[in-house]
Amino acid sequence: MTSTGMPAGDGGGPGEGRWELLRALGALALGPPAATGRAAAALGLPAWTAAEYTGLFVLSLPPYASIHLGGEGKLGGEGADRIEGVWRALGLIPPSDADHLGVVLALYAELGEAAQAARARRTRERLDHIRTAVLWEHLWSWVPGYLDAAGEQETCARPWARLLLRALSREAATSTPATSLPLALRTAPAGISADATHGELLDALSVPVRTGFILAYPDLAAATGHLGLGLRRGERRFALKAMLEQDAAATLGWLAGHAAAWSRRHARRPAVPADPRVWWMQRSAATASTLRDLCGRARQAVDGDLAGARPELLMPP
Repeated sequence: MTSTGMPAGDGGGPGEGRWELLRALGALALGPPAATGRAAAALGLPAWTAAEYTGLFVLSLPPYASIHLGGEGKLGGEGADRIEGVWRALGLIPPSDADHLGVVLALYAELGEAAQAARARRTRERLDHIRTAVLWEHLWSWVPGYLDAAGEQETCARPWARLLLRALSREAATSTPATSLPLALRTAPAGISADATHGELLDALSVPVRTGFILAYPDLAAATGHLGLGLRRGERRFALKAMLEQDAAATLGWLAGHAAAWSRRHARRPAVPADPRVWWMQRSAATASTLRDLCGRARQAVDGDLAGARPELLMPP
């Protein structure tokens, strides 16, 4: 282990440490903590309790690409199909959790090791090409934002998130640059519209590619505490619905601020060629603008001036 927290083999050229680091960091997300304590210690990271692991990776921020890149913000669908296609292209049967961060990192590491071990140039180039596609399409497309959110949700996860972001940043900086945005972002559904129905708005707010930000249940808990509202237990959609029913203007104002903060967060991230951070920054900025507009309309309704307001924001759909 070096003074920077990277294994000794990860410094510059190819080496076993580079792939082992990524594999070990992914294993920590796969858990359970009882089985990964030694890996955490080897990386100089604090061990997680079962409660911390469950709170982050199961309840708050499940680390699946399909949730963060899919048009519905749910497991499965096209987000999972895309990464499963990589396994099939390699002649392998994809695992059931192929889009889990830990599984994708392990696949990426295996491709790197296989390319280094390949004797035939064409085989090595093909494996490197697939590995690079996994990086740009299935890791760098969503993981930096996820790691930001994970480090913010759980203090214990911050060292892990920082180390993984450094490792992935190194991969991005030393890999063949992407020439276009990831397919999931090029084909993403439209962002939130000011003309959306109440139900459509609730559906979209928990979908990262629709909003440009991550909205976890602990975020809503903090918001209700700050706004003096009651927090409904259960899915985020139901919690948001209850918040809007209690005080639509305050809730929409908070959401607009959350979106704007995420836009600034995306902007601060170091850039690489064809970096999707610009797409995320623009999407969250547009969401902030739309939510500010809706907040203004809700305030008009509260003040009794219903001209141009959206009454459905103040009542159940």
